[in-house]
Amino acid sequence: MLNLPGHPGCNCEGPTRRELLRIGSIGLMGLSLPHFFFWRAQAAAAASKYAGARGWESARSVVMIFLQGGPSHIDIWDPKPDAPSNIRGEFKPIKTRIPGTWIGEHMPMMAQHLDKATLIRSMSYTPNGLFNHTAAIYQMLTGYAPDKVSPSGQLEPPSPADFPTAGSQVSKLKPPTDPVLPFVELPRPLQESGIIGKGGSAGFLGKAYDPYRMYQDPAKPVKLEDLSLRKDIPPERLKDRFELLKGVNGSMPDLQQALNDYAVDEYYGKAYDLVLSGKARDAMDLEKESPAMRERYGMHTFGQSLLMARRLIEAGTRFVQVNWPSVANGDPETSAWDTHAANFRPLKNLHCPKLDRGLSALLEDMDERGMLKDTLVVAVGEFGRSPRLGVSTSGNSNSPDGRDHWPYCYSAVVAGAGIARGMQYGESDATASSPKEKPVHPADLLATVYFALGIDPDMEIRNHLNQPRELVKGTPVMGLWS
Repeated sequence: MLNLPGHPGCNCEGPTRRELLRIGSIGLMGLSLPHFFFWRAQAAAAASKYAGARGWESARSVVMIFLQGGPSHIDIWDPKPDAPSNIRGEFKPIKTRIPGTWIGEHMPMMAQHLDKATLIRSMSYTPNGLFNHTAAIYQMLTGYAPDKVSPSGQLEPPSPADFPTAGSQVSKLKPPTDPVLPFVELPRPLQESGIIGKGGSAGFLGKAYDPYRMYQDPAKPVKLEDLSLRKDIPPERLKDRFELLKGVNGSMPDLQQALNDYAVDEYYGKAYDLVLSGKARDAMDLEKESPAMRERYGMHTFGQSLLMARRLIEAGTRFVQVNWPSVANGDPETSAWDTHAANFRPLKNLHCPKLDRGLSALLEDMDERGMLKDTLVVAVGEFGRSPRLGVSTSGNSNSPDGRDHWPYCYSAVVAGAGIARGMQYGESDATASSPKEKPVHPADLLATVYFALGIDPDMEIRNHLNQPRELVKGTPVMGLWS
């Protein structure tokens, strides 16, 4: 049964519309003709508005490395060796290739490759119900503070009324031209306790713009049946079904046909091409990489996820989001950044070695392939950790060597798409407690991502109630391209 929206099904063999939706995740079904022309007019206005601006349209694609759980900025990116012992902690600083910039001693590979990136040391926001993970994650990835936040910072489960995550906005406003997955999220969903996927869906854009969720461990054999053509359907038969669809489309009234030209036909055509081209399957097949390359990234979930991200970007995917493979508030001794009970041992033995190897490999690999020229790489968490050890800042209990949540000041790494190489942007105060200069709000960082892709952060979009909203309540950080 081939089902067409608003039309009776046709009895024929082949993939159903539901299968194509599941396979493609690239639909334009939420696009009306008036909205299409409105967005096209906004795009033309933005091109004129930002013509000649450094950084505008500098990126073709984005790798968002989301370190959910809140990495300790003071122990990783922003050491304070002259601070009192209950602030500076156990780790010593090491030199990087950015003159005058030192990072934590357990990031030696990144110290050698930080010259390919800019280190932001002034990420900051004042919490308003955003002290816990879920609400902070939602703000970081959608650019909007959530409407309803409990005193603990927990949110309700994902809703169709949610503001869309950045990758969903990008896949709608800048869909790829090749038959590839526009937005892929891996290797696990965003999660705090029982709240799964908040801040990681297309929300009011509709499910057609949800990410393709590759929730498997890339360090193990990956199953990709949903990106494969069924064995009992040869390509010729699928092509026949597509031609039948085009024939039905051709009999539609003129206005509906105009809508179809921009939506339905495009949708099915790309889904058809996606399955037959095999580009998505090939991109996710890490067996095509040499053992040496896989080892360079690290034979663990995070490292192999970054390698898969590079392959997806290389194949034409517009937006890849790699979530740190752990529940945000999980056990720090096994994988989580949430180091209330123990900070230094997990960072030394687990977190920093994986982050150091994986992120340095991605920057080195993409740079050698020339991919950093038009790919923006962002590595950031929802907040940092408290500079002072053993105190409670969010209502959580902390061990004497534990650090609590700290949104007032933390760090991010950005690279590619013309971003300045070997630069530090912003500075924290003497205890890494607040920005000393050039504060960057999470929404500003997200606005920078949109700006680099040639999407006006100020553009108007419509929510589920047809109310006008800004794409993001932030301002691009133009100084990153200086």
